[in-house]
Amino acid sequence: MQILLANKFYYPRGGDCVCTINLEELLKQKGHEVAVFSMQHPENLETPWSKYFPSEVKFAPGLGIIEALRRPFGTREVRTKFTRLLDEFQPDILHLNNIHTQLSPVIAEIAHRRGVKVVWTLHDYKLLCPRYDCLRNGLEVCEECFSDKRKVRKHKCMKNSALASFLAYKEAMKWTRMRLEAVTDAFICPSRFMADKMVQGNFDKQKINTLCNFIDIAKTRKDDYDKENYYCYIGRLSPEKGIGTLIEAAKRLPYPLKIIGGGSLEETLRAAAAGSDIELLGYKHWPEIKEIVGKARFCVVPSEWYENNPLSVICSLVCDHEKQCEGHCVKGIKGEPVHISSIENYISDTCFDRMKLEQLPKNGKRIAVVGAGPAGITIAILMACRGYKVTIFEVKEKIGGIMRYGIPEFRLPKSILDRYYVKMKELGILFRPNFALGGSTGVEDLL
Repeated sequence: MQILLANKFYYPRGGDCVCTINLEELLKQKGHEVAVFSMQHPENLETPWSKYFPSEVKFAPGLGIIEALRRPFGTREVRTKFTRLLDEFQPDILHLNNIHTQLSPVIAEIAHRRGVKVVWTLHDYKLLCPRYDCLRNGLEVCEECFSDKRKVRKHKCMKNSALASFLAYKEAMKWTRMRLEAVTDAFICPSRFMADKMVQGNFDKQKINTLCNFIDIAKTRKDDYDKENYYCYIGRLSPEKGIGTLIEAAKRLPYPLKIIGGGSLEETLRAAAAGSDIELLGYKHWPEIKEIVGKARFCVVPSEWYENNPLSVICSLVCDHEKQCEGHCVKGIKGEPVHISSIENYISDTCFDRMKLEQLPKNGKRIAVVGAGPAGITIAILMACRGYKVTIFEVKEKIGGIMRYGIPEFRLPKSILDRYYVKMKELGILFRPNFALGGSTGVEDLL
């Protein structure tokens, strides 16, 4: 088949670029003819198709800023060069990757009108969130734009700038869900979570597919796997990756940390890590990455993405770690096992204290939850965050169910449940204790 891949960059800049380049190689190995459409950039890989690449745009003051601001809406240069590429290559399939802003979805419309099948692999949440990461101003999880793109302007989500947020809003309104769905035959989500979010954003479930990203295992093999005394992080240095939190935690630990990658926070992080046993190595190519990661004790993935499971604190406390993970830890053969329970408890407890649960606007609908045990508490919190007015009916005097009345105090302190009760009240959840459903009290009494 003739397959045309499109991605805004054509060098290993980030995950989307690496996936596109790897996919090109895999498709060629399988006997397909592959062409590439991207933006010109001095670090791009060599390709005979670069003559069709539109010029590089930079979103910075100076010459070319006007063209950069127009590019997200589909400029003449992009349309003309892409059309010429279609004329020469005659693809059967256009496989889109990360194309917003530097290329724009106009290329999907052009291909669709030609009768070319359009497949779109999603590497972020740009189709749902004008900011792309569902983090309001890069700090708080937010899904308001799933249903109302005007919220990006209200909250000034783009760099806390009214102008940048206005442009993001205009881009989102130009490329609406209905417009993109009309020209895309299939959307590919690298995770089931992303697929669920796309459906939540009202995208056609029949067009949503889940396909995890792949790697070339052969490239990861080493002659030796000797370890050195450090751990590492590899990835983009941006707020949503949780790298700031990682450095804050790593400074308190006696273990060396190596950080591989570049990004908007690089200089800030270098300053924060000064004087500690944290080494920022900057951008590295694969052979260097393979060597550094291969010698690390482990890699850490500190991404700060969506809220915790509401009962994560309790899960970390009541799990029988002594017989499960800690009991089977290989370090325990000659010494003390890793204290996983303490680590889990610290992470969950700290997250609970800092967690700000975002609530959608009230939708006027009411939900009755019968029973204030683990399942009841979880669904009550989740539904309250989605705008429902929730009332919990519980036969006992206090919330918790088996957690309060069946698990001993030394394993699960009741103060944890009391903290949940406070959090639930803050969400507007009503609690009706000493209410027994059944006998003289029926479902109609809940209405």
